[in-house]
Amino acid sequence: MEPPAELGPGTARDLLIVSMYYWPEETGNAPYVTDLAEYLAAKGHRVTVLCGMPHYPHWRIAERYRRRVRFHEARAGVQIVRRWHYVPGRQSILGRAAYEGSFLLTAAGYRPRRRPDAVIGIVPSLSSGLMARLMAARARSAYGLIVQELMGAAAVETGMRGGAAASWLVSRAERWMMAHATVVAPVSRAFVPYLGRLGVSGQRVQLLPNWSRLGPASISYDEARQALGWRADEFVALHAGNMGLKQGLEQIIEAARLAEHRDAPLRFVLMGDGNQRQRLVKLAKGLGRLELRPFAEGGSVADVLGAADVLLVSERPSVRDMSLPSKLTSYFAAGRPVVAAVDPASATAEEIRRAGAGLAVAAGEPGALVDGLLQLRNDPQLRSAYAANGRSYARTSLSREAILAEADRLVRRVMERTAAIRGVAVT
Repeated sequence: MEPPAELGPGTARDLLIVSMYYWPEETGNAPYVTDLAEYLAAKGHRVTVLCGMPHYPHWRIAERYRRRVRFHEARAGVQIVRRWHYVPGRQSILGRAAYEGSFLLTAAGYRPRRRPDAVIGIVPSLSSGLMARLMAARARSAYGLIVQELMGAAAVETGMRGGAAASWLVSRAERWMMAHATVVAPVSRAFVPYLGRLGVSGQRVQLLPNWSRLGPASISYDEARQALGWRADEFVALHAGNMGLKQGLEQIIEAARLAEHRDAPLRFVLMGDGNQRQRLVKLAKGLGRLELRPFAEGGSVADVLGAADVLLVSERPSVRDMSLPSKLTSYFAAGRPVVAAVDPASATAEEIRRAGAGLAVAAGEPGALVDGLLQLRNDPQLRSAYAANGRSYARTSLSREAILAEADRLVRRVMERTAAIRGVAVT
């Protein structure tokens, strides 16, 4: 049994972060988890990340990591411990269960050399949250959860077959993993009522939004348009990011079809990858006003976003409470108006209204999406106002430095709870 030690502000402590997603994945939650781990390492802590094999958003394990059950590496002062897990070729309840369960099984065998002073689980992966509680119990440590997505709601809202039946079980698992968390940090205020229904009291909730990671564009608007092959007279509406079930990108394809029928001067671009990409390619066949491109082809992310006239968010009509798209932080920072085809009462619509950065139109209605885009095309002053509001919101409310400092306070709360559990003096 190691002797009690003082936990002082300048003392390096051992932190364990559990996340299915991590570098070198470039989209979704991985960049935020990577930023968090490297920031805490730079603060002098000994940080270990227990994570899955890189596979997102392509939904196949990256070549370097295939045929390995374990993989250890280090980057920017962070020790990275990877464990194999199953990656489903298509999204289904059984596939998701195997995906989560396999990581839970392989990660459970990990034994850190030093017991962590804080464990942080990152949830949109249910197994990461469950593992955080298990690892904390094993080490007599406290744990916290950062909630990027509400998994119980997701089981229903993504539209996967059998999701409604699975939702009850998933919600029970959520309740169990959150029951003893020192702090639960949702990325959106809209998640708080759901957390309350799971028994998370107000004093344990600490809002921790995602921050803006987008750097400045490296080339001008005209240069970026030329590199991407977009004409100066085209009004380009771009969706960048994951192509999964919850995005419901079929509605953008139908909007492009409608725009073609109406001869509306719009060009739709779907840029990215995901488990629905091949299906979308088939649906879009023959459409002259829509193109699918690999992520950030033709320049940096900032260059590509800055070359569009409007940035699109798309969600299935059933998606309401489950998540807040991480792409919004980059969209706002890019200084382009946003048009979101989403449930008007969703977390996404609420965030866009809070930022004053664009329009929310009803999901599942391609005509409403086309009309919203034409409204902005014909009103340059409104476009400019939305763009300026989004950029201002990113700068003032989504500051990387301010939010990571808040994350540091979250970790401190968890460490203080660990000290109380172990009878360690806190100075």
